[in-house]
Amino acid sequence: MPRPRNAKEQECGSSRVNQKGEERGGKGNQRISTGVQRDREPVLMTRERGGTGGTHDQELQNNNISTFASQSTSIPALSVTELLPLMANIDVPSQPEQPQEDRKENQMRPAQPSLKTARARFLKGVSYFSGDMEVFAKWMEKQFILLQLLDWVLRGAAQVMFVNNPLSGLVIFAGLILQNYWWALNGFVGALFATISALILQQKRGAIAAGLYGYNGILVGLLMAVFSNAGDWYWWLLLPNVFMSMMCPVVSSALASINSCWDLPVFTLPFNILVCLHMVATGHYNHHFPQVLIQPRSEFPNITWAEIDIAKLFMSVPVGIGQVYGCDNPWTGGIFIISLFISSPITCAHAVLGSAVGMASGLALAAPFRDIYFGLWGYNCVLACIAIGGMFYALTWQVHLLAITCALFCAYLGSAIANIMSRFGLPACTWPFCLSALTFLRLTMETKRIFKLPLAKVTYPEKNLSFFWKLKKAGKERMVKEEQERAIKEEIILIEKEHLETDLTRIEEGIAENTHSGSENETVHANDWTPEGAQQSTEEERNNNLMKKILAEDV
Repeated sequence: MPRPRNAKEQECGSSRVNQKGEERGGKGNQRISTGVQRDREPVLMTRERGGTGGTHDQELQNNNISTFASQSTSIPALSVTELLPLMANIDVPSQPEQPQEDRKENQMRPAQPSLKTARARFLKGVSYFSGDMEVFAKWMEKQFILLQLLDWVLRGAAQVMFVNNPLSGLVIFAGLILQNYWWALNGFVGALFATISALILQQKRGAIAAGLYGYNGILVGLLMAVFSNAGDWYWWLLLPNVFMSMMCPVVSSALASINSCWDLPVFTLPFNILVCLHMVATGHYNHHFPQVLIQPRSEFPNITWAEIDIAKLFMSVPVGIGQVYGCDNPWTGGIFIISLFISSPITCAHAVLGSAVGMASGLALAAPFRDIYFGLWGYNCVLACIAIGGMFYALTWQVHLLAITCALFCAYLGSAIANIMSRFGLPACTWPFCLSALTFLRLTMETKRIFKLPLAKVTYPEKNLSFFWKLKKAGKERMVKEEQERAIKEEIILIEKEHLETDLTRIEEGIAENTHSGSENETVHANDWTPEGAQQSTEEERNNNLMKKILAEDV
C-alpha cells in the first residue's frame, strides 16, 4: 500500500508529468486521451447497468487508469493520484458542426426511400386488380378446374376489347345483364363452350388461360341472339349457338397458322366468318331460326342540321363502345368504359377517342343521324384505335396519331363494307376493324419511333410501353459498348502500326550501318577478295530484301 502524498508532492508530480507531456508533443497526449476514453467506457456501462454505487465506480476507474499507465511504453508508470489532474484537463475531441444545408440534406435523405417504397407498394397493390392480374392468374393455376374455367370465361369476355382481366370481364357481364338477360346468357354460353372446345382440341393452355379462345365465342353467342328475329328466350337458339361457338377454336387455329407467317393476330375474323355463315344459311325467311331483315338504303335520308340532338350525339360515344358487344344502352357503354379503365387507362382513353372519331366521321359523310346515335359508326373505330394505339405498337405520340388515322380509315371502310354487305342481307360485323387493323399492322417504316411489338410480347399498353423503354435503353447501352470496343480496336491498331514503323526504321538504320561498314571493309580488304565472300554478301542482301518485303506486307 503506497503512502499518501501531501498536496505539495502532488503538485510537483503533476507539473513534472505536464512538462514531460509537453516535451513528447501532441502524439502522447492523443494516445492518453484515446486510452482514457477507452477506459471510461466500462465505467459508463457499469453506471448504466446500475452498479453497487459511486465508490465501486471510482475504484474501477482507478484500476483502469493504473492498468493503462502500467501498460504504456512511452509514458512512465504513475500513480492514480498523479493522473487525476490530467484527466480533469483532457478534452474529448468534438466533431465539427455540420452546416445548415448539410443538415437539411440529411433530413431529406431518409424521406426518399420511404417515397420509393410507398410508390412500389401502391403499384404492387394496384397490380392485384389492374393490368392482366398476373398474381391472381398464378394463384388460380392451383385451384379447382371449375374455378379456372370461370376465370378463363371472364378473361375471354374482356379480350373482345384486348383486355386480359377477369375483373373487367365480370363488369362487362354486369353491363350485358343490364342490357338484356337473354343476350347475356347467350354470350356466357358462347364463351363457355368455345373455351371447352379449345380444351378438347388441346390448344395451348397459356392462350386458353388468357381468354384468347373465348372472345370469339362470346361475340358469336351475343350477335346470334341480337340478329335473331324469333325474340327473346327462344331456347332452340342455344343449339346453333353452342355449335358455332365450338367451331371458333377450329377457325382461330387455322387462321393463326396463316397469320403467324407475318406475326399478325387473328382478331375477330372467326366471329365474322361464323356469324355470316349462320345468317346466310338461315336467312330472314326461316321457320326455326329467322334472322332480322337487312336491306340496302333505297332513298336519301332526311338530314336537317337544325334537328340534330347534341345530347344524343354525345351519348353516341358510350353507345359506340357498347355496340362492340351489340348493345345500344348508353349506361351499358358507360359500364364498359369503367371495365376498360380498371385494366388499362390507355386502352380506355383510346376507346373513347375511337368512338368520337367514328361519330365525327359519320357527320362528315352525311350519315343518317339515327345510325350515328345508334353507335353504328363508332364500334369498329373503337377496336381499331385500341389495337393500334398502344396494344400492338409501343405508344408514342407518332403511334397516337397513327391510331387516330386508322380509326378514320376504319370509319370510311365501315361505311363501304356496310353498303356492300347489305346487298346480301348481312351486317358489317367487325370486318372493317379487321381489315383496317391488319393493313396498318403491315406498315413498313424506317423510323424507330413507331415500333411494332412481337406478338408473343403483347400484353397491355402500359406493360408494352415499359418493354419498349427497356429495349431502347438496352440498345443505347449496346451502341455505347460497341463504340468503346471500336475505339479500343482502333487504338490497338494505331499502336501496332507505330511499333511496326519503329521496327522498320531500326532495321533500315541497321542495314545502312551494315552497308557502310561493308563498304569500308571492301576498301580495306579489296585485295583479299574471294568468290566465297562475294557469295556471302549476296546472300545477306537477299535476306535483307526478304525482311523488307515481309515488313511491308505487315504494314
